[in-house]
Amino acid sequence: MIKSICLKTLEADDVDVAVAEITGQLAGEKLLRHSVGIVSCFADFVSSGVVAALAEKLPFPLVGTTTLAAAAPGFQGEIVLILTVFTSDDVEFTVAVTGVITEEDEAPLKAAWEAAAAGKPGKPSLMLSFAPLLLNIAADFYADTWSRITGNVPNFGTLAVDHNQDYHESQTILGKEAFRDRYVFVLFYGTVEPEFYVGGLSEEKAFREKGVVTSSQGNLLKEVNGVPVADYLTSLGLEKDEKGVLKGINSFPFILDYNDGTPPVIRAMYAITPDGSAVCGGKIPEGATLTVGIINTKEVLATSSILLQKAKEKAREEGKSILIFSCVGRYFIQGFNPAAEMDRAREILGDTPFHFCYSGTELSPVIGKDGKIANRCHNDTIIICVF
Repeated sequence: MIKSICLKTLEADDVDVAVAEITGQLAGEKLLRHSVGIVSCFADFVSSGVVAALAEKLPFPLVGTTTLAAAAPGFQGEIVLILTVFTSDDVEFTVAVTGVITEEDEAPLKAAWEAAAAGKPGKPSLMLSFAPLLLNIAADFYADTWSRITGNVPNFGTLAVDHNQDYHESQTILGKEAFRDRYVFVLFYGTVEPEFYVGGLSEEKAFREKGVVTSSQGNLLKEVNGVPVADYLTSLGLEKDEKGVLKGINSFPFILDYNDGTPPVIRAMYAITPDGSAVCGGKIPEGATLTVGIINTKEVLATSSILLQKAKEKAREEGKSILIFSCVGRYFIQGFNPAAEMDRAREILGDTPFHFCYSGTELSPVIGKDGKIANRCHNDTIIICVF
């Protein structure tokens, strides 16, 4: 069994006040034999020294990322720090960090795994991931490489973000240290039995036409049905501006079916290149089938509500914890009320312990028709782990 303890503070500037608030909330709680703290915070909590001071005071390791908004029972906001303590008598937590990551090279990941798993009995039940957001590294690299290294241990996590347009303050966290270019993770040893919920876009709300990826390179989608992507999108009715540039592509992500028996994943479009190709938020394999979806506030809240209700029902079982990562794209699409999804989480989950934060890309297993898991990265998606 894993027990959750939710702690929070709004104090980003005064280190002493912030530490006193967190330690004061923790004082009335009983920690079990093994504990780890998961932190999601605005970047100011790192630069001011609050996170480092907390790491010194708390009697367990601290891991997590920066974010631009987060929520917990009865609490939410942008300039906030949320700390959820997982504590257990029969599940052990091992924390680790990779060396510096500069390219898509598995060496730093493999070295960190070997050091963390050394001497442990068998494979971990779950891996929680806190990955750096690096422009030259696709999240698919993380998902696929960890699956290969760990023997397909279920991998659930997030890529760091922050409040800046270029995310230059996005950082992963381990103890007193914060990193722009290192991957932090937690391995759970013991009986955990996690349940995963993944919600992106409703296929009923997507364009009816389906296309086949006929040319791609990594996350660059070149052709669908043998024609440039820009032409394919125009044929569906997407409009161009006076300069001939497709309008609003961020509101039209792809619903991508790998055709391997696993559920579809969402791939956001970030830009259209001069030759009509689409730069996407993850790899687009040739031969995959895609549908163009539509993302808006109504769709965000509809998909979130369905998943949150399922998670709540599962968490009614004694000792269940809820960890939620939602894509930053979902936050921005909500326009004048970006807190609407967090409001919905608090409304549905009530006093059920949960930890919610926004993410650069979501990492979560999906379950194939054969019952086997496949670790995937997701865009414009809300992912939930109940354990």
